[in-house]
Amino acid sequence: MHPDVVNLVESGRIPQSVGDRLSQLAPGSFCLHKAWGSGKVTDWDLFGGKVTIDFEKESARVMGLKLALEKTEPLEADDFRAQKIDKIEELRALAQSDPASVVVQTLEAHGGSMKPDQIDRVLCGSVVAEDDYKKWWDRAKKAMRETHRVVVPSKRNEALVLRDTNLSPVETLIADFDQVHNLRDKAKVLDDLRKHARALESDGVAVDLLAKIEEISRKALKLHLGDSLDLLAGRDELLEALKEVSLPDNALRLHDVLASSSGSLAPEMAGLPAVRQRRIYESFPEAFGEEWIAKILGVFDRVGTRGVAEIAKMFSDRDEMSTLLEHIRSALSRHSLGPDALAWICRERKRAAEDVFSHEVGSAILSVIEQDSTDEGPRRTLRLQNFLMEDRELIADLLAGEEMNEVRNFSRKLLQSPAFAELDRKSLMARVIKAHPEAQELVTGDAGPRKETLIVSWDSLERRKAEYEDLVNKRIPGNIKEIAIARSYGDLRENFEYKAAKQMQAVLARRKSELEKDLDNAQGSDLTGADPSAVNIGTVVTLQHGDSTEQYTVLGAWDSDPDKRLVSYLSEIGQALIGQKVGDKVEFRDLETEEARTYEIVEITAWK
Repeated sequence: MHPDVVNLVESGRIPQSVGDRLSQLAPGSFCLHKAWGSGKVTDWDLFGGKVTIDFEKESARVMGLKLALEKTEPLEADDFRAQKIDKIEELRALAQSDPASVVVQTLEAHGGSMKPDQIDRVLCGSVVAEDDYKKWWDRAKKAMRETHRVVVPSKRNEALVLRDTNLSPVETLIADFDQVHNLRDKAKVLDDLRKHARALESDGVAVDLLAKIEEISRKALKLHLGDSLDLLAGRDELLEALKEVSLPDNALRLHDVLASSSGSLAPEMAGLPAVRQRRIYESFPEAFGEEWIAKILGVFDRVGTRGVAEIAKMFSDRDEMSTLLEHIRSALSRHSLGPDALAWICRERKRAAEDVFSHEVGSAILSVIEQDSTDEGPRRTLRLQNFLMEDRELIADLLAGEEMNEVRNFSRKLLQSPAFAELDRKSLMARVIKAHPEAQELVTGDAGPRKETLIVSWDSLERRKAEYEDLVNKRIPGNIKEIAIARSYGDLRENFEYKAAKQMQAVLARRKSELEKDLDNAQGSDLTGADPSAVNIGTVVTLQHGDSTEQYTVLGAWDSDPDKRLVSYLSEIGQALIGQKVGDKVEFRDLETEEARTYEIVEITAWK
């Protein structure tokens, strides 16, 4: 009891119980207020009935003694909440050097269990700077998982819980395995258990753990195939570390699960750790027999960055790289390669993918980025687009040794692509010009696209105008209404309708910009009266290749129809033919097979 209070008790002015509580508000002591947080008593006036407290949220607050006794509760000096007042700088330093320790102290001060948003309110802005808090929190979670002192849930709406410190490391990890609900989190626990394989066997819990994994995997197979494969692959890695434990004969094997699966496996593989993916891919031969190569190549195009790299390594290790490269060549000709496979080709262009790296890869990159920019839903090619921007040697390598016609085609496709911001387009075009100065003719002095007149047929011009009118008068106003309706649903962070409407708004805006640019540059024509002495717009060209002949009609910029062999003068075929005469030889890719062929021009006539 404080000496000043002892005198009051001994004189009979206050009972001892009140004196004991009053001593807890003596200067230098700590207390907690529901609204103002923790505080330190700086002064009191026992005869005036007042006390002065420095709270977290209310400095030098003067309170009546009676009210202070009712509205505060005492804190020990070593309580984390008291240290926030008395030793804040030391606490801030500890948060940077040992973030897990700070969270443990926070949990200890709040009953051993708190949700992340509750921890945020205690630490963010006071112990950890608000601007750095998100990165700090990620570090803290990683550190807590490594120390196993705290159960860290995968979902933010679940509480972090302090563990019983009397548990052994294996008991702690087994408790973790039981507590986490997400299968991928369970698979991560298996990684930690593998480090304690000997203890796992000596404690006699390995067999029980394997039985749990079996039961969980069987239940989750239909709804969570990828996560089940991840867990089973983690089990197999654990088994390699266990010397005296083996699987029962009827236990689930990776190859059995793969063989019985239906639908595409690629979405199930994407996102799994690289090591896990490799283990799963190595089960393909046993799962699919002679068809394993076709199965795994179907996954290759759509499995994500890590999966693409692991499959390529697997083919290389098995001396099957030629099979993979042949698949890539075929996919490039069909424009069916995904962004992750294209990125792998670029990264491996001087190593494993050297034989398939060419201007076709550059054309495929521009196509897949442009297609993605117009599709609804999340962007799939941002990583590929960033790679194209950041690798300053990539474009030069793509166009190295290529004929000027291929360089022009790539440049024109780049300049006309709506997927790139103006500054990015200029930067990429500058790299083209640096590698091929002749490409300067396609741009003005400031590296911006030259306003070129587009020769178009009257029919195609009217169709483009009709599309523009429909866009401006119907689709864009309709989209504005959709956004307003979706906004009225509330909570824009979780509002799928709002996000979809906003994504469509961006698509419509890009298309409006494209149409305005096209219509501004367009010059309508009936394409009659073409001079047949050389291939021009409005001519029909007869070509001979071996014993067969083909006819192509070269028309306006918007008149392509491959089925009828009508080609735009801006297309690859049109550019190869324009200006050529009877007897000249030209080379371009066949529309159906995508194979490069050499043709001889045998006749040129006017279209009309």
